[in-house]
Amino acid sequence: MIGPFELIAAFLLDLAIGDPRWLPHPVRLIGRSIAALENALRSWFGRNREKTAGVVLVVLIVLPAAVLAFVIREALQIPGRGILAVAAAAVMVYLVATTIALRELVSSAKLVLTSVKQGDLVTARSDLSLIVGRDTQNLDEDGVLRAVIETVSENLSDGVIAPLFYLAIGGLPLAIAYKAINTLDSMVGYKNEKYLSFGWAAARLDDVANFIPARLTGILIVLASFCYFLVRSPGGAFSTARDSFRVMRRDGRNHTSPNSGIPEAAMAGCLGVRLGGPSTYGGVLVQKPFIGDDRTGDYGIASERSIGIVLLASCIAVLGAVATIWLRGLA
Repeated sequence: MIGPFELIAAFLLDLAIGDPRWLPHPVRLIGRSIAALENALRSWFGRNREKTAGVVLVVLIVLPAAVLAFVIREALQIPGRGILAVAAAAVMVYLVATTIALRELVSSAKLVLTSVKQGDLVTARSDLSLIVGRDTQNLDEDGVLRAVIETVSENLSDGVIAPLFYLAIGGLPLAIAYKAINTLDSMVGYKNEKYLSFGWAAARLDDVANFIPARLTGILIVLASFCYFLVRSPGGAFSTARDSFRVMRRDGRNHTSPNSGIPEAAMAGCLGVRLGGPSTYGGVLVQKPFIGDDRTGDYGIASERSIGIVLLASCIAVLGAVATIWLRGLA
């Protein structure tokens, strides 16, 4: 297991440097492995057994990732305070930090918002296309801002809360296994002709892995919204948190994913905005239910606030994970 101070250091390291390209990163290695194995397995099993090939892909990616992380973790358990022990501890902190993606999430969202503020909608759409799956070229300003709120809410769960949850209960091996599952889903878990069968196992496993973290994320957004507005508008903090919880319960299932709607609804409720609705993917219009109520109409302010709430929710989650690790150490 990792220690409380290692987790705090890893969280701060992610906030400081994010995921620089010049450093090796487990997710990039996992992604390259998925791409190579996909082609090999498709060729091996053929078109009539794509679902079986997808199951084999999941096994060949997730299990080795978890085992390798376990072996590395054990190898880095060097006692003492010598140079080798310090270096091993630093590597461990870095590996833990690679499972958290808060800085990248916030930086990507802020990049889009900056372009919107500057009136450069073309650049905003282009930057947004790098972090969402929908078509962005025809979105108006409010459409871009709504998409930012949706993606920071959803990716708060995938990129921050879920890794912290698995780090707290299973350490680095379980967190790396989760990252492998999440990467599989992002690469092959699409509901289109190419991946409907091949990506079935990856998509279903990702749904299972995110079931608890998504609901924790919704609760954390409720708590973070209370804290956020307690500072900015003390009189409205309780009602804001109440609206967040109410909309989460009411609209949390208004999504094609069994998990993504939960944090999105919690965020929509506390910000007083309406998310979801019709979107195009690869030129195909998808009619999605709406989430939340449009009470404010100012999506610029709402999108800025969503980033603040994401940061607060992440800090609360770190404290919870640290407390869990500490209590487990006492048991």
